[in-house]
Amino acid sequence: MVRNVVLVGHSGAGKTTLVEALLAATGTIQRAGRVEDGTTVSDFDEVEVRQQRSVNLSLAPVVHNGIKINLLDTPGYADFVGDLRAGLRAADAALFVVSAAEGIDGLTRMLWDECASVGMPRAVVITKIDHQRANFDEVLASCQDAFGDGVAPLYLPVDGNGLLGLLSQRFFDYSGGSRTEREPDADQLELVEQYRGELIEGIIQESEDESLMDRYLSGEEIDTKVLIDDLEKAVARATFYPVLATAPGVGLLELLEVVTQGFPCPPEHRLPEITTLDGKAVRVPVCDPDGPLVAEVVKTTSDPYVGRISLVRVFSGTLRPDMTVHVSGHVPDREHDLDERIGALTSPLGKTQRPVPKCVAGDVCVVAKLAHAETGDTLSDKDRPLLMTPWEMPEPLLPVAIRAKSKADEDKMSQALSRLVAEDPTLRLENNAETRQLVLWCMGEAHADVLLDRLAKRHGVEVEKIELRVPLRETFGGRAQGMGRNVKQTGGHGQYAVCHVEVEPLPSGGGFEFVDKIVGGVVPRQFIPSVEKGVRAQMDRGVVAGYPMVDIRVTLYDGKAHSVDSSDMAFQIAGQLALREAAAKVPALLLEPVDEVSVLVADEYVGAVMSDLSSRRGRVLGTEAVGTGRTLVRAEVPELEITRYAIDLRSMSHGTGSFHRGFLRYEPLPSHLADKVASAAE
Repeated sequence: MVRNVVLVGHSGAGKTTLVEALLAATGTIQRAGRVEDGTTVSDFDEVEVRQQRSVNLSLAPVVHNGIKINLLDTPGYADFVGDLRAGLRAADAALFVVSAAEGIDGLTRMLWDECASVGMPRAVVITKIDHQRANFDEVLASCQDAFGDGVAPLYLPVDGNGLLGLLSQRFFDYSGGSRTEREPDADQLELVEQYRGELIEGIIQESEDESLMDRYLSGEEIDTKVLIDDLEKAVARATFYPVLATAPGVGLLELLEVVTQGFPCPPEHRLPEITTLDGKAVRVPVCDPDGPLVAEVVKTTSDPYVGRISLVRVFSGTLRPDMTVHVSGHVPDREHDLDERIGALTSPLGKTQRPVPKCVAGDVCVVAKLAHAETGDTLSDKDRPLLMTPWEMPEPLLPVAIRAKSKADEDKMSQALSRLVAEDPTLRLENNAETRQLVLWCMGEAHADVLLDRLAKRHGVEVEKIELRVPLRETFGGRAQGMGRNVKQTGGHGQYAVCHVEVEPLPSGGGFEFVDKIVGGVVPRQFIPSVEKGVRAQMDRGVVAGYPMVDIRVTLYDGKAHSVDSSDMAFQIAGQLALREAAAKVPALLLEPVDEVSVLVADEYVGAVMSDLSSRRGRVLGTEAVGTGRTLVRAEVPELEITRYAIDLRSMSHGTGSFHRGFLRYEPLPSHLADKVASAAE
């Protein structure tokens, strides 16, 4: 029997501390936070040790009453939402961790909605009830307000070292270091009566026994076992969300009971869509150890000594060490359709990897030496390759331009970056041919810092951030004529080419037109394409700040040639000179890319977002309500103004806002900004 539980909550809520406490409570480790090698459970990643925060999805298995519980600890920063979604994919239920001292934030609300969208069973555990600033009642009310109906406590904390069971009507005292049970005193009994009725009514409302409510309202005492059975069913159906309370050494057994009895087991989890490699739907038995192998890589990491390590959830069949599996994925330009022999199977505990003989359907394990498998890939039988529909990953929207610090770093950088991309599907790598910059598209500043830390410490590649260049365009501000004269005599064959052109701007998006108006053969027919080729070459290099030129019509109307010294190259150079002379006679305009931006925020931040977009030279096009309490703001914003919008929006909306962007068109850059760009280019 297995339970797969993902721990969700904002940074500082106490997720990792709770995992360590559960490991200690079940005897997996000797004391909270320490494993056999002396490190903490969260010390498996050197980046986390240095930055003092969780940045990875991690697995910690415990056993309670013969049931294995795979605890999947997720990062609490919005930058690492990719690991959160990987945890949701691998888990069958979610445990929301909320601090009694700090309450909930906007990110926690967003995560709750994300779990609700996939029908994930949930419970809430309020930690740090022994903290001097703890306010259980206030935080409980915040949870009920933020998460909606069905959120109700099963236990009430008393003085940070005891719990009142609302269904059992018993007091569990932890003040002596171990749990003792007794009848509640008079004051405690009043508390039980105050909350118990609301809890029972909530359970009965979700009961499949329609007569239960009438019996309860008529004054009948409902048997506690019946209530517990209905509670467990409602939790598994994701219609009721129990609230528990913990502190160091307090409430852990109660939490383990809810996890093992209330949370669903893997056979109750609906499988994602599974197809053959050519897209035909396949029916696979749910969580059958003897069925066809279907497993998924939910997280990939690289160890400098062990190599690539893959966290794998098995949905069907059985995974065994040294077996050959088929690796398939949804990224067409990578090596994702091959057979590969896996290495050892292990169960992690901190840095320690404990070998396991097999991993059956419903379980999670770590697989070594999957050299080609990446996060999101499917592992299946080599004779029956299958493919699971991938989970949706957020789009990285923060561009960070980097360059290697030395030639040695440059030589190693390509391979190191490819490994980071394989590990992290929320990272996108762009080698921009126009700006000649290497750009990492990240989820946020913390994500970027972690990536650069890994490059340096794990892969030995030192890089530095540089100013991001936005690919601009150039065009003509009016009609002008230019002459290109390329006449040189160096002995033997020289160069002779003269051409006269007229250049005029085209409407935005007009591209490039070349018009031949030569009469009388003043420019021989075979050299007219040479003039066009030279003009195009100069357009690619630009005439103001080195950006490509667009939206012009060039008309060749006169010229001169020499019977001996004229050549293709001579007229190419003349075409370039003619365009440059014409550009010197009229203002050349710089064009900037404008993006279509959609911002989704809570209603309370709409005014601030619209004002901010306007301050970025944006044009707000309108708003529309999306669900309850959220608004979508549509705008057109210059790309120069939103390179760091992922950071600014998160700050402005307290981590609750999201946005999408897409290229729309080019527009003239304001003159004061164009002058700065031109000066910098000179």
